[in-house]
Amino acid sequence: MIRLLLADDHPVVRAGLRGMLETEPDLVVVGEAGSGEEAVALVLADPPDVVLMDLRMPGLDGVGATGRIISSGSPSRVVVLTTYETDADILRAVEAGAAGYLLKDSSREELVTAIRAAARGETVLAPSVAGKLVNRVRTPVRQSLTAREVQVLRLVSDGLSNAEVGRALHIGEATVKTHLLRVFAKLGVSDRTAAVTTAIDRGELTR
Repeated sequence: MIRLLLADDHPVVRAGLRGMLETEPDLVVVGEAGSGEEAVALVLADPPDVVLMDLRMPGLDGVGATGRIISSGSPSRVVVLTTYETDADILRAVEAGAAGYLLKDSSREELVTAIRAAARGETVLAPSVAGKLVNRVRTPVRQSLTAREVQVLRLVSDGLSNAEVGRALHIGEATVKTHLLRVFAKLGVSDRTAAVTTAIDRGELTR
Protein backbone atom coordinates (compact mmCIF):
# COMPACT_ATOMS: atom_id res chain seq x y z
CA MET A 1 0.00 0.00 0.00
CA ILE A 2 1.09 3.56 -0.74
CA ARG A 3 0.42 5.68 2.33
CA LEU A 4 -0.67 9.26 1.60
CA LEU A 5 -0.86 12.51 3.54
CA LEU A 6 -3.12 15.26 2.16
CA ALA A 7 -2.04 18.83 2.98
CA ASP A 8 -4.52 21.51 1.92
CA ASP A 9 -6.19 24.30 3.88
CA HIS A 10 -9.58 23.57 2.27
CA PRO A 11 -11.43 20.66 3.98
CA VAL A 12 -13.64 20.15 0.91
CA VAL A 13 -10.56 19.65 -1.29
CA ARG A 14 -9.08 17.14 1.15
CA ALA A 15 -12.37 15.24 1.34
CA GLY A 16 -12.63 15.15 -2.44
CA LEU A 17 -9.08 13.87 -2.82
CA ARG A 18 -9.56 11.23 -0.13
CA GLY A 19 -12.75 9.96 -1.73
CA MET A 20 -11.16 9.81 -5.15
CA LEU A 21 -7.84 8.24 -4.17
CA GLU A 22 -9.08 5.62 -1.73
CA THR A 23 -11.04 3.89 -4.51
CA GLU A 24 -7.63 2.67 -5.69
CA PRO A 25 -6.67 -0.69 -4.11
CA ASP A 26 -3.05 0.32 -3.47
CA LEU A 27 -3.63 3.83 -2.06
CA VAL A 28 -4.62 4.74 1.49
CA VAL A 29 -4.87 8.20 3.09
CA VAL A 30 -3.29 8.01 6.53
CA GLY A 31 -3.55 11.68 7.46
CA GLU A 32 -4.78 15.17 6.60
CA ALA A 33 -3.22 18.54 7.35
CA GLY A 34 -4.81 21.97 7.05
CA SER A 35 -1.56 23.92 7.23
CA GLY A 36 2.13 23.65 6.43
CA GLU A 37 3.04 23.38 10.10
CA GLU A 38 0.56 20.55 10.64
CA ALA A 39 1.86 18.72 7.57
CA VAL A 40 5.44 18.84 8.83
CA ALA A 41 4.40 17.64 12.29
CA LEU A 42 2.43 14.69 10.88
CA VAL A 43 5.25 13.67 8.54
CA LEU A 44 7.83 13.75 11.33
CA ALA A 45 5.56 11.72 13.62
CA ASP A 46 4.68 9.02 11.08
CA PRO A 47 6.21 9.47 7.60
CA PRO A 48 3.82 8.61 4.76
CA ASP A 49 5.12 7.44 1.40
CA VAL A 50 3.79 10.48 -0.48
CA VAL A 51 2.59 13.92 0.64
CA LEU A 52 0.21 15.80 -1.65
CA MET A 53 1.08 19.39 -0.76
CA ASP A 54 -0.96 22.47 -1.56
CA LEU A 55 1.20 25.47 -2.45
CA ARG A 56 -0.70 28.37 -0.91
CA MET A 57 -1.63 27.87 2.74
CA PRO A 58 -1.78 30.33 5.64
CA GLY A 59 1.31 30.51 7.83
CA LEU A 60 3.95 28.11 6.55
CA ASP A 61 3.24 27.64 2.85
CA GLY A 62 3.69 24.47 0.80
CA VAL A 63 7.22 25.36 -0.29
CA GLY A 64 8.31 26.07 3.28
CA ALA A 65 6.74 22.84 4.52
CA THR A 66 8.38 20.89 1.71
CA GLY A 67 11.78 22.33 2.60
CA ARG A 68 11.39 21.36 6.25
CA ILE A 69 10.28 17.83 5.39
CA ILE A 70 13.20 17.26 3.01
CA SER A 71 15.78 18.82 5.34
CA SER A 72 14.57 16.58 8.17
CA GLY A 73 15.75 13.55 6.24
CA SER A 74 12.24 12.11 6.01
CA PRO A 75 11.80 9.39 3.35
CA SER A 76 8.45 10.91 2.37
CA ARG A 77 8.15 12.15 -1.20
CA VAL A 78 6.42 15.51 -1.58
CA VAL A 79 4.28 16.20 -4.63
CA VAL A 80 2.93 19.73 -4.96
CA LEU A 81 -0.72 19.82 -6.04
CA THR A 82 -1.82 23.35 -6.82
CA THR A 83 -3.75 25.65 -9.13
CA TYR A 84 -0.67 27.85 -9.63
CA GLU A 85 1.92 27.29 -12.36
CA THR A 86 4.03 30.44 -12.48
CA ASP A 87 7.75 30.04 -13.15
CA ALA A 88 8.62 31.38 -9.69
CA ASP A 89 6.28 28.95 -7.90
CA ILE A 90 7.61 25.99 -9.85
CA LEU A 91 11.25 26.86 -9.22
CA ARG A 92 10.69 27.46 -5.50
CA ALA A 93 8.99 24.09 -5.13
CA VAL A 94 11.62 22.18 -7.08
CA GLU A 95 14.46 23.91 -5.25
CA ALA A 96 12.81 23.03 -1.93
CA GLY A 97 13.03 19.37 -2.91
CA ALA A 98 9.55 18.55 -4.23
CA ALA A 99 9.46 15.26 -6.15
CA GLY A 100 6.65 16.50 -8.35
CA TYR A 101 4.46 19.42 -9.36
CA LEU A 102 0.90 18.74 -10.49
CA LEU A 103 -2.07 20.98 -11.20
CA LYS A 104 -5.46 20.55 -9.59
CA ASP A 105 -7.09 20.26 -13.00
CA SER A 106 -5.19 16.98 -13.56
CA SER A 107 -7.39 13.99 -14.31
CA ARG A 108 -7.88 11.23 -11.72
CA GLU A 109 -5.76 8.89 -13.85
CA GLU A 110 -2.94 11.44 -14.11
CA LEU A 111 -2.94 12.02 -10.37
CA VAL A 112 -2.95 8.33 -9.46
CA THR A 113 -0.20 7.55 -11.97
CA ALA A 114 1.90 10.43 -10.61
CA ILE A 115 1.48 9.27 -7.01
CA ARG A 116 2.62 5.77 -7.89
CA ALA A 117 5.60 7.14 -9.83
CA ALA A 118 6.59 9.42 -6.94
CA ALA A 119 6.37 6.50 -4.53
CA ARG A 120 8.82 4.62 -6.79
CA GLY A 121 11.26 7.50 -6.49
CA GLU A 122 10.52 9.15 -9.84
CA THR A 123 10.03 12.86 -10.52
CA VAL A 124 6.56 13.79 -11.77
CA LEU A 125 5.70 17.06 -13.50
CA ALA A 126 2.56 18.19 -15.26
CA PRO A 127 3.39 18.67 -18.99
CA SER A 128 2.90 22.43 -18.88
CA VAL A 129 5.06 22.66 -15.75
CA ALA A 130 7.83 20.59 -17.33
CA GLY A 131 7.86 22.92 -20.33
CA LYS A 132 8.15 26.00 -18.14
CA LEU A 133 10.95 24.45 -16.11
CA VAL A 134 12.94 23.46 -19.20
CA ASN A 135 12.55 26.94 -20.69
CA ARG A 136 13.65 28.54 -17.43
CA VAL A 137 16.78 26.37 -17.28
CA ARG A 138 17.61 27.10 -20.91
CA THR A 139 17.13 30.83 -20.34
CA PRO A 140 18.90 31.76 -17.10
CA VAL A 141 17.69 34.79 -15.19
CA ARG A 142 19.56 37.81 -16.50
CA GLN A 143 21.39 39.80 -13.87
CA SER A 144 21.08 43.54 -14.34
CA LEU A 145 23.97 45.92 -13.70
CA THR A 146 23.81 48.06 -10.60
CA ALA A 147 23.77 51.87 -10.86
CA ARG A 148 27.42 52.00 -9.77
CA GLU A 149 28.46 49.36 -12.30
CA VAL A 150 26.78 51.37 -15.06
CA GLN A 151 28.66 54.49 -13.88
CA VAL A 152 31.97 52.65 -14.04
CA LEU A 153 31.22 51.17 -17.44
CA ARG A 154 30.12 54.53 -18.86
CA LEU A 155 33.45 56.10 -17.89
CA VAL A 156 35.27 53.08 -19.34
CA SER A 157 33.38 53.61 -22.59
CA ASP A 158 34.67 57.21 -22.58
CA GLY A 159 38.19 55.81 -22.69
CA LEU A 160 39.20 56.37 -19.05
CA SER A 161 41.66 54.03 -17.37
CA ASN A 162 40.82 52.27 -14.10
CA ALA A 163 42.78 54.86 -12.16
CA GLU A 164 40.98 57.72 -13.92
CA VAL A 165 37.60 56.10 -13.30
CA GLY A 166 38.50 55.77 -9.63
CA ARG A 167 39.43 59.44 -9.36
CA ALA A 168 36.25 60.51 -11.14
CA LEU A 169 34.05 58.47 -8.79
CA HIS A 170 36.20 59.02 -5.69
CA ILE A 171 36.85 55.31 -5.21
CA GLY A 172 40.03 53.25 -5.23
CA GLU A 173 41.43 51.62 -8.37
CA ALA A 174 41.00 48.20 -6.76
CA THR A 175 37.31 48.94 -6.26
CA VAL A 176 36.99 49.85 -9.93
CA LYS A 177 38.56 46.52 -10.87
CA THR A 178 36.11 44.70 -8.60
CA HIS A 179 33.17 46.46 -10.23
CA LEU A 180 34.47 45.57 -13.69
CA LEU A 181 34.94 41.91 -12.77
CA ARG A 182 31.33 41.78 -11.62
CA VAL A 183 30.24 43.48 -14.85
CA PHE A 184 32.18 40.92 -16.90
CA ALA A 185 30.54 38.05 -15.02
CA LYS A 186 27.02 39.44 -15.42
CA LEU A 187 27.50 40.15 -19.12
CA GLY A 188 29.39 36.95 -19.88
CA VAL A 189 32.40 38.75 -21.34
CA SER A 190 36.11 38.89 -20.59
CA ASP A 191 37.27 42.38 -21.54
CA ARG A 192 36.30 46.05 -21.31
CA THR A 193 35.42 46.53 -24.98
CA ALA A 194 33.09 43.55 -25.04
CA ALA A 195 31.50 44.70 -21.79
CA VAL A 196 30.67 48.12 -23.25
CA THR A 197 29.32 46.64 -26.49
CA THR A 198 27.21 44.02 -24.71
CA ALA A 199 25.80 46.52 -22.19
CA ILE A 200 24.77 48.80 -25.06
CA ASP A 201 23.13 45.89 -26.89
CA ARG A 202 21.19 45.00 -23.73
CA GLY A 203 20.07 48.58 -23.31
CA GLU A 204 21.81 49.01 -19.97
CA LEU A 205 24.29 51.55 -21.29
CA THR A 206 23.53 54.39 -23.67
CA ARG A 207 26.11 56.06 -25.84
